Amino acid sequence: MSEYQAFVVELSGNVAHVQINRPEKINAMNAAFWTEIIDIFQWIDETDAVRVVVLSGAGKHFSSGIDLMMLASIANDFGKDVGRNARLLRRKILELQASFNAVDTCRKPVLAAIQGYCIGGAIDLISACDMRYAAEDAQFSIKEIDIGMAADVGTLQRLPRIIGDGMLRELAYTGRQFGAEEARSIGLVNRVFADHESLLAGVMDLAQQIAAKSPIAVTGTKAMISYMRDHTVNDGLEYVATWNSAMLQSNDLRVAIAAHMSKQKPEFVD
Repeated sequence: MSEYQAFVVELSGNVAHVQINRPEKINAMNAAFWTEIIDIFQWIDETDAVRVVVLSGAGKHFSSGIDLMMLASIANDFGKDVGRNARLLRRKILELQASFNAVDTCRKPVLAAIQGYCIGGAIDLISACDMRYAAEDAQFSIKEIDIGMAADVGTLQRLPRIIGDGMLRELAYTGRQFGAEEARSIGLVNRVFADHESLLAGVMDLAQQIAAKSPIAVTGTKAMISYMRDHTVNDGLEYVATWNSAMLQSNDLRVAIAAHMSKQKPEFVD
């Protein structure tokens, strides 16, 4: 495993803990963050020993979003020609989108553990995760509207399917802050924990439960759910029939059935 500037990555059993590690900067997303997250999730995707990912932030806060110094540095590259500036900016936005696409398209489930601030770009990040969990002190805000821009790295595209169109519009248009209980009530987070310690313990426990299942079955289930975001029910049924025509030949199915019949815990190879 590589050393990173913006992250700490640990593998415990079959669970990878990916922690944003800039607590002195409220885990603001600097230039290193955006490139390293792609490398990390490529490693996760290619490493069979990793079955589940827990994503968290070091210190009191999950993340305050994109580092404003990084935004300023992009503006410094502008010239006098509007067309060329637009070309530069579009390229940069697509690069940033690719960072969170790497999280979204990861074959393994990604669980976000959120405490303290989860603002702006941090909402884009957790929107790309499979499930989200929060400590009671979590504070959320789609903050981009307050700095004069539309969120452009995933919030507006992914959140409607998570919290519904109307609720997203309210939060995106107003930029208002909302807490953990409201986040749970609208479906943004699955569960609220009393504090940061119990949050991490609870999410790690859930990750370990998932990691104990057949990795073939888990990745297949994620692939089917993700496919259904952009396809009809009939498309999805056709796709899962094709997928399972291969995957049901896996030895994991026999292991799971034998364990169930003998009332024992199954053990699956990576």
